[in-house]
Amino acid sequence: MLITIIVLAVLAFWIIATYNAFIRGANEIKNAWGQISVQLKRRHELIPNLVECVKGYMQYEKETLEKVIEARNQALNAKDVRDSVAAENKLTSSLHGLLAVVERYPELKANANMLSLQEELTSTENKVAFARQHYNDSILSFNTRCESFPSVIIAKLFSFKPYECFQVSEAEQAAPEVKF
Repeated sequence: MLITIIVLAVLAFWIIATYNAFIRGANEIKNAWGQISVQLKRRHELIPNLVECVKGYMQYEKETLEKVIEARNQALNAKDVRDSVAAENKLTSSLHGLLAVVERYPELKANANMLSLQEELTSTENKVAFARQHYNDSILSFNTRCESFPSVIIAKLFSFKPYECFQVSEAEQAAPEVKF
């Protein structure tokens, strides 16, 4: 009888500990997404300044500026993580296009405001990349727990499901073309 009570107590303790580990993992993922959101908000706030700075120089590049503004608006209006990932990938692509166009305007490249904005944008992009990495690491840990035995039993019992990682778009994965 005592052995049965000890086994049941150990089993109950294991179930509680595993459940709490899943909750801790899910909260870490939410926190990691929150960190991405903070950096994305910072990026979204930089974009109007960047557009204003280049607008006067790039009279013939209206379409490029409109793509950046449209992509920013889509990113701001994303409803969930999946929509946000797609919108942010589109925004990143349009920003790369804008910065490539800036390279064609030597007087714009030398503008102090433009240099400052580019530095801020680069810093923010690095922070976004770091936050994405932390988010994906949190998801990897959670998903491994969801799929590993014996915690998979608790995952199924309490309906814990694996999360999707934040992945870059195919355009971002492609190596940039370098011309001399």
